[in-house]
Amino acid sequence: MTTSSESDLYTTHVFDARGIARRFRHSAIFGALGALQAGEAMRFVNDHDPLPLLDQLRERFGKHIDIRYLQREPGNYVIDFVIV
Repeated sequence: MTTSSESDLYTTHVFDARGIARRFRHSAIFGALGALQAGEAMRFVNDHDPLPLLDQLRERFGKHIDIRYLQREPGNYVIDFVIV
């Protein structure tokens, strides 16, 4: 869990996946993350816990991404993907 003081250390860009058709989501997410620089984050909002996506992100970005859950409730997941 990230405190507000920790999230103040990086620039956040909101990505609400709920409005994107499921078949396009992963491509859109990878494209958005690929556009970020170190010190920036994508604040990912989704209706379910994206566990398969998290595995893909770890595989693709390795130590260059920090995954931080901000909210983890049924129907409402908010995660910062921080590029380091």
